[in-house]
Amino acid sequence: MLKSVVLKREAYHAGQQARLKALIDLSAIVNSSLDITEIRKKAIEAAMSLFGAEAGSLLFVDKETGGLYFDVALGDKGDRAKAVRLEKGQGIAGWVALHGDPVIANDARSDSRFFHGADSESGFVTKNMICVPVSSRGRTLGVLQAMNKIGGFDNSDLDLFIALSNQVAVAMENARLYNELKETFYAVVNAMAETIEKRDPYTAGHTSRVSVYSMSIGRAMGLQGGEMGNLRLSAILHDIGKIGVRDAVLLKNQRLTPEEETLIRKHVEYGADILGHIPQLREVIPGVRSHHEKYNGTGYPDGTAGEVIPLPARIIAVADTFDAMTTDRPYRKGLSAGQAIAELKRCSGTQFDPSVVAAFVKAWEDGRLGIPE
Repeated sequence: MLKSVVLKREAYHAGQQARLKALIDLSAIVNSSLDITEIRKKAIEAAMSLFGAEAGSLLFVDKETGGLYFDVALGDKGDRAKAVRLEKGQGIAGWVALHGDPVIANDARSDSRFFHGADSESGFVTKNMICVPVSSRGRTLGVLQAMNKIGGFDNSDLDLFIALSNQVAVAMENARLYNELKETFYAVVNAMAETIEKRDPYTAGHTSRVSVYSMSIGRAMGLQGGEMGNLRLSAILHDIGKIGVRDAVLLKNQRLTPEEETLIRKHVEYGADILGHIPQLREVIPGVRSHHEKYNGTGYPDGTAGEVIPLPARIIAVADTFDAMTTDRPYRKGLSAGQAIAELKRCSGTQFDPSVVAAFVKAWEDGRLGIPE
């Protein structure tokens, strides 16, 4: 008898330790990203894995109505569940969001708070569920729930689910703060670039347009994540070195002399030097320094050619040239978009990377640049 009790206790503690380890592992997964969308998806995957549940979902509180909408729904009928919206306080999830208290409903369909319409609309059959609030700074952001665990949920499940929910809330708050800092950083970088444009009224909006064109090319070429981030910053800062070019050259209303051309070419080196003092921007330097290199090796400042030229620089070269060709200058009228596209195609393989030109033309033809044909 005593031996049997001891064995049961050992099995219970072993089970609890295994679940605690699973929670720690899953929390690490949830907190491994600063992408809010990824965090939400991982949270539901973690919940389903933790309990062996058939389905799981994360619902958010609509700030305007107080109702709930499905942000992530995984498992059978998950896609259909996303179309369901709950009024304020409606359903077990709505009750949890309204009161801020967790709920276990092992006979969900008999619970007076259960909203049968959600199952009717989604086609899912809810047997049992566990539902906990996701809260930050005293405010309920949404509800995390798991459904249809074999044998139902118990209080130990609830403790683990609340712990997971707290981890999700912290991860989402960290991601939000990171995104705020990132956008503040981009705003400061944009302000730096606009400082240069203020010196020359004929380049107003140039940085913004080059950034839009560059990002469109990047998307057309399948760039993602950090590559797109570096491209965006490189495009914004590609002319930052012009701060080192004197006004007599930068603001000249006639064509530049060979000596003046040599001076203005120095802006790519000045830009690289400036950014070299900012550790967080060092990965941006290649795009800034090399955006006037040419695919055939006749560009500046280093005369590099082909794919030795960093990809951000090859992309910015096309975007920058297109904007220069289509913008009016004191000494000439800008080309139409069609004429500029034709010129890019003509110089593809000599001045420009053919794959970049092709991506730009595709984005233009698809209307992703906002430029009329």
